[in-house]
Amino acid sequence: MAKIEVHRVKKDNAVINYFKETRAELRKVNWPSQQEARTLTFVVLSVTVSMAALLGLFDFVFDRLLNGIVNINLLAMVLTVLIVASMFAAGIILSRQE
Repeated sequence: MAKIEVHRVKKDNAVINYFKETRAELRKVNWPSQQEARTLTFVVLSVTVSMAALLGLFDFVFDRLLNGIVNINLLAMVLTVLIVASMFAAGIILSRQE
Protein backbone atom coordinates (compact mmCIF):
# COMPACT_ATOMS: atom_id res chain seq x y z
CA MET A 1 0.00 0.00 0.00
CA ALA A 2 1.13 3.49 -0.81
CA LYS A 3 1.40 6.08 1.89
CA ILE A 4 -0.72 9.13 1.43
CA GLU A 5 0.93 12.28 2.59
CA VAL A 6 -1.31 14.97 3.83
CA HIS A 7 0.06 18.48 3.63
CA ARG A 8 -1.61 20.77 6.05
CA VAL A 9 -1.80 24.37 5.03
CA LYS A 10 -1.11 26.66 7.93
CA LYS A 11 -3.72 29.40 8.15
CA ASP A 12 -2.79 32.85 9.36
CA ASN A 13 -4.27 34.07 12.56
CA ALA A 14 -7.37 36.21 11.86
CA VAL A 15 -5.92 39.20 13.71
CA ILE A 16 -2.60 39.00 11.86
CA ASN A 17 -4.43 38.65 8.56
CA TYR A 18 -6.53 41.73 9.39
CA PHE A 19 -3.42 43.83 10.05
CA LYS A 20 -1.73 42.61 6.87
CA GLU A 21 -4.76 43.55 4.78
CA THR A 22 -5.10 46.89 6.54
CA ARG A 23 -1.46 47.72 5.86
CA ALA A 24 -1.87 46.79 2.20
CA GLU A 25 -4.93 49.04 1.87
CA LEU A 26 -3.19 51.96 3.60
CA ARG A 27 -0.39 51.77 1.03
CA LYS A 28 -2.98 52.41 -1.69
CA VAL A 29 -4.27 55.62 -0.07
CA ASN A 30 -3.48 58.91 -1.77
CA TRP A 31 -2.53 60.99 1.27
CA PRO A 32 -2.95 64.80 1.08
CA SER A 33 0.05 67.08 1.32
CA GLN A 34 0.71 69.01 4.52
CA GLN A 35 -0.67 72.21 2.96
CA GLU A 36 -3.84 70.45 1.77
CA ALA A 37 -4.35 68.94 5.22
CA ARG A 38 -4.02 72.37 6.85
CA THR A 39 -6.44 73.93 4.38
CA LEU A 40 -9.04 71.19 4.81
CA THR A 41 -8.68 71.31 8.60
CA PHE A 42 -9.28 75.07 8.51
CA VAL A 43 -12.38 74.57 6.35
CA VAL A 44 -13.81 71.94 8.72
CA LEU A 45 -13.15 74.08 11.80
CA SER A 46 -14.63 77.19 10.14
CA VAL A 47 -17.81 75.39 9.14
CA THR A 48 -18.11 73.82 12.60
CA VAL A 49 -17.73 77.14 14.43
CA SER A 50 -20.09 78.99 12.09
CA MET A 51 -22.77 76.30 12.35
CA ALA A 52 -22.43 76.30 16.14
CA ALA A 53 -22.91 80.09 16.17
CA LEU A 54 -25.90 79.88 13.83
CA LEU A 55 -27.57 77.14 15.86
CA GLY A 56 -26.86 79.09 19.06
CA LEU A 57 -28.53 82.15 17.53
CA PHE A 58 -31.57 80.10 16.47
CA ASP A 59 -31.77 78.61 19.96
CA PHE A 60 -31.66 82.07 21.53
CA VAL A 61 -34.36 83.45 19.21
CA PHE A 62 -36.70 80.50 19.61
CA ASP A 63 -36.17 80.53 23.39
CA ARG A 64 -37.22 84.19 23.52
CA LEU A 65 -40.24 83.50 21.30
CA LEU A 66 -41.35 80.55 23.40
CA ASN A 67 -40.96 82.52 26.62
CA GLY A 68 -43.02 85.30 25.03
CA ILE A 69 -45.78 82.87 24.12
CA VAL A 70 -45.82 81.35 27.60
CA ASN A 71 -45.95 84.82 29.18
CA ILE A 72 -48.69 85.88 26.71
CA ASN A 73 -46.63 88.51 24.91
CA LEU A 74 -48.51 89.62 21.78
CA LEU A 75 -45.36 90.60 19.84
CA ALA A 76 -43.77 87.20 20.42
CA MET A 77 -46.94 85.45 19.27
CA VAL A 78 -47.12 87.50 16.07
CA LEU A 79 -43.43 86.90 15.31
CA THR A 80 -43.85 83.17 15.89
CA VAL A 81 -46.82 83.00 13.52
CA LEU A 82 -44.86 84.95 10.88
CA ILE A 83 -41.82 82.68 11.20
CA VAL A 84 -43.90 79.51 10.97
CA ALA A 85 -45.85 80.86 7.99
CA SER A 86 -42.69 81.89 6.16
CA MET A 87 -41.12 78.47 6.77
CA PHE A 88 -44.26 76.79 5.48
CA ALA A 89 -44.30 79.02 2.38
CA ALA A 90 -40.60 78.37 1.75
CA GLY A 91 -41.24 74.64 1.95
CA ILE A 92 -44.04 74.87 -0.60
CA ILE A 93 -41.95 77.02 -2.97
CA LEU A 94 -38.95 74.72 -2.73
CA SER A 95 -41.05 71.61 -3.31
CA ARG A 96 -42.59 73.12 -6.47
CA GLN A 97 -39.18 73.92 -7.96
CA GLU A 98 -38.18 70.26 -7.96
